[in-house]
Amino acid sequence: MPREAMIRFVAGPDDTLVPDIRARLPGRGVWIEATRDAVAQAARGKVFARGLKTGVKVPATLAADVDALLARDTLQALALANKAGAVITGFGKVEDVLAQHGGKIRVAALVHALEAAPDGRRKLAQALHRGRQTLQDGHISSPDAVPVIDCFGGEDLDLALGRIHVIHAVLVAGTGSDGFMTRWHRLARYRMTDISTPSTEDFATMAPPADGPSGEAIDGKAILGQE
Repeated sequence: MPREAMIRFVAGPDDTLVPDIRARLPGRGVWIEATRDAVAQAARGKVFARGLKTGVKVPATLAADVDALLARDTLQALALANKAGAVITGFGKVEDVLAQHGGKIRVAALVHALEAAPDGRRKLAQALHRGRQTLQDGHISSPDAVPVIDCFGGEDLDLALGRIHVIHAVLVAGTGSDGFMTRWHRLARYRMTDISTPSTEDFATMAPPADGPSGEAIDGKAILGQE
């Protein structure tokens, strides 16, 4: 199973389980499939104690704690994308950029605050549709589908972007927005509670994910081993 599809956990100084979402903390670790269902199932079993070789204390709120950490990490990446000039806010500016998608501008994502009104969402969807039909060099452009991100409240967007009353935003495709998109995809995957997952024993591993034989997936199940 690839590294980006898993989350590492370690034992803290007081033997409390700590999610290591950046996979940088020292010590022995256990890797779990990066979905809320998988983490919740592992927390109910003995996977962490066996993998870490200690009577680790697993918080009852582990799945929610990981969700909060991933969300905060995603917002931090949004702040970095903003500093790189990859984020545009303001309804009028967002609408203009979306209308140009498929021409000189490529949009990585459209962002709505949770409280965004249906009418504003509809108008921006129409602008994006127009952009997808942009005439470019005499040919109709067919850009990739643009994801719509609406998992953050306006206050969260305000803090991340250092602005007031952010309701709509777009991220321009490129290196400036890549980090945010990677983290958002990870958060979105984690929250997909309706996807099918194998049993706890199958998706837990002490082996660090890798592209090589030592950490690759076999039939969708992570190889068991020591880190």
